[in-house]
Amino acid sequence: MQFEFTAFVRTQEGRGASRRMRRTGKAPGIVYGGTVAPQPIELDHNALFHALRNEAFHASILTMTIGGAATKVLLRDVQMHPFKNEILHVDFQRIDENKKIHVKVPLHFSNGENSPAVKESGAIVSHVKTELDIACLPKDLPEFIEVDLSELAVGQSIHVSGMKLPGGVSAVVRGKVDPVVATAVVPRAQAETEEVAPEAIEGAVVAPVVEAAPGEKAGEKKEPAKEDKKKESGKDDKKKGSGKDDKKK
Repeated sequence: MQFEFTAFVRTQEGRGASRRMRRTGKAPGIVYGGTVAPQPIELDHNALFHALRNEAFHASILTMTIGGAATKVLLRDVQMHPFKNEILHVDFQRIDENKKIHVKVPLHFSNGENSPAVKESGAIVSHVKTELDIACLPKDLPEFIEVDLSELAVGQSIHVSGMKLPGGVSAVVRGKVDPVVATAVVPRAQAETEEVAPEAIEGAVVAPVVEAAPGEKAGEKKEPAKEDKKKESGKDDKKKGSGKDDKKK
């Protein structure tokens, strides 16, 4: 994707001048690199703000027109206000078509829902990295790098060394470290459920089920019959009477 925008030479510098510039709808910036001295610039704030919302704008060779001359640049840094949608400062770097550049590009993950980890084990694919440091010539700079997850299984991970990079692009890593890009993990609750032994279920003690008599609710305590109540009350009266006779004797 081609991005073209216009910048203007900034004659005033300093915090006060930058604040006044922002109040007029401009954003301060600078362009540096190459054999030319760094040049302070100003840009239309709203146009730049909307351009920054496009992911490709951060990883593409941009065409900047300043003073009637077109220059190829690369976005290097953006400073935003802590809580306002306001650009405080923006940096661009001039590029040489014959020299390699070092830049971060976004990663796009695909086919995760078709991977064995998700289809067979119900795992969750975790995106460990969302961007990758690369080195390449300006003409080979990709807008993004696609990561194919179709063969990812449970317990496996995709490393930078296992990624398929576009032609002319190489990953920039420090030392012998091979960073993890994506991994598949089974949710903890699901893993604990699968670990329950079938023998534990088969050997569980089952309480006997007592069937209720007709007209009786299950678990309801059965009351004694009336005749049994009379017999019990008669026995109690005899016991009380015998007690009184013993006292008289």
